[in-house]
Amino acid sequence: MTRTARQPTATGWIPLAVLATAQFLVVLSTSIVNVALPQIRAGLDLSDTGQAWTVNAYVLVFGALLLPGGRAGDVYGLRRVFLLGIGLFALSSLGAALAPTAIVLIACRAVQGIGAALQAPTALALVLTIYPDRERRGTALGVWGAVSGAGGAAGVLLGGLLTSLYGWRAVFVVMMPLALAVLVATRLLVGADRPRGGSLDGPGAVTVTAGLVALTYGLSGPWPLAVIGLALLGLFVVLQRRAAEPLLPTRMSVVAVPNVLMALLGAVWLGLFYFLPLYQQRTLGYSPLEAGLTQLPLALMITLSSWATGKVSGRHVLPVGLLVLAAGLAWLSRTPADGTFPVDLLGPTLLIGIGLGVAFVRLTAMSSTGVPAADNGLAGGLVNATRQIGGAIGLSFLPLLPSSGAAFLACAALTLLISALSTRKA
Repeated sequence: MTRTARQPTATGWIPLAVLATAQFLVVLSTSIVNVALPQIRAGLDLSDTGQAWTVNAYVLVFGALLLPGGRAGDVYGLRRVFLLGIGLFALSSLGAALAPTAIVLIACRAVQGIGAALQAPTALALVLTIYPDRERRGTALGVWGAVSGAGGAAGVLLGGLLTSLYGWRAVFVVMMPLALAVLVATRLLVGADRPRGGSLDGPGAVTVTAGLVALTYGLSGPWPLAVIGLALLGLFVVLQRRAAEPLLPTRMSVVAVPNVLMALLGAVWLGLFYFLPLYQQRTLGYSPLEAGLTQLPLALMITLSSWATGKVSGRHVLPVGLLVLAAGLAWLSRTPADGTFPVDLLGPTLLIGIGLGVAFVRLTAMSSTGVPAADNGLAGGLVNATRQIGGAIGLSFLPLLPSSGAAFLACAALTLLISALSTRKA
C-alpha cells in the first residue's frame, strides 16, 4: 500500500515551527549536557567511564537507530512514530532529572537516544511531506538548518546558566516541558499520514544497529569492536540483497553521493564544535559560559545563512559556501596562545557560520531529491545517520593530531574535498 500524505490540520508554517522545535531538542540534548558534566560527576560520584557514557549512551544509540527509526515511520506512519519518539524523549528526560545513581542516568540517556532516533528522521520526513513544492520546501529546510545550528550554541549557554543557578538536574528538567508541548502541538496541528504498510526488516535493523554501535565505539576504544562492527555492516549488505523488503533498498542509491558528502560534513561539524571550546577554555582561559557567549555570532550566522540558503537557487551555491567554510577554518587554525575574540575568533567564526549554514541546508535538500514520498522517513533517517556516523568517525581521528590548530586545518582540507566532490555532483 502506498502512503499518501494528508494536509496538516493547521495551514502555513505552524507545523514547521512544531517539528523544528523537536529538532532543536535533539541537538540541544547533546550540547547542554556537556557543560554540566563536572557537576554531574560530582553529584553522582561518576568515574571517568561513567562520565563518558553519560554522553555516549545518547550519541551511540541515537546514531545507530536513525536508519531503522526513519524506516519505521514509513511503515507504521510518520506522525505515529514521531509521537512515540517525542513521548520517550520526554519521559527519559524526567528520569534523567530524577536519577539517583549513575546507572539510572546512563540508562535514561540511552532511552533519550531511542526517542531522538525515532523523532528526528520522522520530523524531517513530515516536513518533506507537508511542504512538497520546491519553494516552500527550500524555505522549510532553511529553517531546519537554522534550528539545527542554533541548538548547539543554545545548549552551551543554557547548560552553563542552568547548572550555575539550579544544578545539573535542571539541564534535563528544562527539556521535558518542551517535549510535552511538542507532543500536544503535533497531535493538534500536524495531520496524520497514511502508513505505507508492509513490515520492518528486522534482521537488517539489528545488524546495522549493532554494526554502527560497535564501529563507532571501537574507533575510539577497543579496536576489535571496530572490526566486529565492519563485519556486521558487511553482513547487513548481504542481508539487504536477499531481503524481500530491505531496510535500505537499492532505489536509495539516487542519494548516495549527497549522503557521503553529509558524512564528510559531519566530521567537520563535530570536529569544529569539539575543538573550538577546547581552544577557548584551555588556551585562552575562557569559562564555559564565556565560551558559549563567544559562540553566539557563530550560531547567529549559521541561523541567518541557513534561512537565506533556503530561498536561493543555483548549482554553485554549495561549492562557494564550502569554500567560505574552508577559508574560515584555515583562518581559525592559527590558534594563537594570546588570541583575542575580536581579532582571532570573530572573523573566522562568521565565515564558518556562513559556510556551515549553506552546506547543511543544501546537502539535506540533495539527500531527499528524487526520493519517492513513501521513502521520506528513510531519507530523513539516512541523512541524519550519515552525519552522525561521519562525525563519530572524524572525531576518532582528529584528536590524534598534535593541536587544535592542526585539527582545524584538517577540517579545512576535508571541506575542500567536499567542495570538489559537490562540484562534480552538480
